[in-house]
Amino acid sequence: MLQDLLAALAATGAAGLVYLTAAARVVKQYERGVVFRLGRLAGPVREPGFTTVIPGVDRLHKVNMQIVTLPVPAQEGITRDNVTVRVDAVVYFKVVDAANALIRVEDYRFAVSQMAQTSLRSIIGKSDLDDLLSDREKLNQGLELMIDSPAVGWGVQIDRVEIKDVSLPESMKRSMARQAEADRERRARIINADAELQASKKLSEAAKQMSQQPAALQLRLLQTVVAVAAEKNSTLVLPFPVELLRFLERSQGQVGPAGPVGSTGQVGQVGMGVPEVPAAPAPGTAAEQDGKPSPDGRA
Repeated sequence: MLQDLLAALAATGAAGLVYLTAAARVVKQYERGVVFRLGRLAGPVREPGFTTVIPGVDRLHKVNMQIVTLPVPAQEGITRDNVTVRVDAVVYFKVVDAANALIRVEDYRFAVSQMAQTSLRSIIGKSDLDDLLSDREKLNQGLELMIDSPAVGWGVQIDRVEIKDVSLPESMKRSMARQAEADRERRARIINADAELQASKKLSEAAKQMSQQPAALQLRLLQTVVAVAAEKNSTLVLPFPVELLRFLERSQGQVGPAGPVGSTGQVGQVGMGVPEVPAAPAPGTAAEQDGKPSPDGRA
């Protein structure tokens, strides 16, 4: 009798141990357990730790509550200003309701991935190329809102969406490079022209100031000579006033090389000290020989 009782207790203990082993479950800290009993949701979501289920009747599904990093494949589209681009992104999301993540959608990871790709193509078509390149923060917010709206009903919360890269065609890259170079050259020319304008104004003010003080121009000339000589140059160029050349030219024009014409028809030398020489009489003329008879006896 005692042996039968001990055998029954041993069998009961063994059966209890087997049942406990089959019913025991452990839910990790970053997981939540959802129990389905005969296909229906049974009770609240199981918290982390040790829990039990009815073997053969209950099924425990563990849902990861950590933030999931989901890369979005590169999507090719045409922007609003008719430029073909390829854009890829990354989505950070987590499950906030484990029961809805299992009941409302078949595969919440695949659903979020497809929604992200569709939203990314939509954002490309609604945006300009300049917005994709420079105003990504606004596009990230719009993309996050588009994905998060349907994901809320799936028990999924979109934590962050980031556009990773925007790939442009090679022809577009060359065009943008030429445009940027032309813009930089335009700004350089504007700055240079502005500097010339300011310099001309300052030079005009300096000329007015020097015109009031003529000695200032001579001092400036000497400063220039000193600055040029400091460079150890073998040639020194000095400015020569044109007014001095004109003065010398006028002075030379007033004093000519020939003097005035005399009454005897001879040209006198002015300031040269040359005496006047009388003209010789013509030979063979009696009147020019002071009344002396000619050798032939004629008067």
